[in-house]
Amino acid sequence: MKDIFLNFHFIRPAALLLAPVAIGLWWIWRRCSDPLRGWRDQMDAELLEALAVDHRANHRGTSTWLLVAWLLAILAVGGPTWKPEPSPFAEDASPLMILLKADAGMDRTEPAPSCIERAHLKISDIAKARKGQPLGLIAYAGSAHLVLPPTGDTEAVAAMAAELRSAVMPMPGDRPDLAVRKAADILGANGGSLLVLAESLGSDSEALAAAIRETGLSVQVLSINSANSAEHELLQSTAKASGASVQVLTADDTDISKAIRRAASTPLARQGELADRWQEAGWYLVPFLAIMLAISFRRETPAQEANA
Repeated sequence: MKDIFLNFHFIRPAALLLAPVAIGLWWIWRRCSDPLRGWRDQMDAELLEALAVDHRANHRGTSTWLLVAWLLAILAVGGPTWKPEPSPFAEDASPLMILLKADAGMDRTEPAPSCIERAHLKISDIAKARKGQPLGLIAYAGSAHLVLPPTGDTEAVAAMAAELRSAVMPMPGDRPDLAVRKAADILGANGGSLLVLAESLGSDSEALAAAIRETGLSVQVLSINSANSAEHELLQSTAKASGASVQVLTADDTDISKAIRRAASTPLARQGELADRWQEAGWYLVPFLAIMLAISFRRETPAQEANA
């Protein structure tokens, strides 16, 4: 609801300049179409009102509906809108970047299998669930490195992720903030969402919070820990302080399904910043105009026919 008020505008605001013209024409028409206009200069106003029958209510009602119809038509022509329209040349699905931690902490084998192996399995599940939809991969430890930009070849993403180990990373550490900034550089103006697979988020929650805030990206964290473990509780508190959401690791695909649904709801472009195409909503007013047009063809009452 808040986005509607923030984004509401008219595609063709110049059309609204017709409103004063319509009001002026309505006022002139209303005076000229007054059936008693000629008598007003010849008779006393009170006597004329006493002799006239139902003319004022009928005349005012008809003229008011006419003005309302004109103003609605002008609003429709102005093109009211509040919802960005994705470019027809853009991907149908929002890109999802996987940020895989590949530091020594992911080599922990208790409980088996190791954290990195569990992460590999989950990435494989994500690749199957998002087959044909843009999926990218960044590996990080003390530094962040692009493995694959968003691609529809999700099998290649899963294959590359399976080769990542702490031994291949050039710098040990736990810097998810660097991975978030790297992902923002890769995604650029189109935006997208991030999914971090890690057993911890480092000790500097302020750096991660600053990266999330500055990039404006939606960040989820899949905790590669047991749900009731102390490691999971620490990761959850760090994520909460940083503005990221946490998905709990499950034995089935429930965690993956939740993460993918949330990623799918992320717009392709950050609304209000870069969207230059908007869905026109003026046609919502057409049914009201049609109803008013239908009412204007109502049958005359016996009293109106007698006066005619």
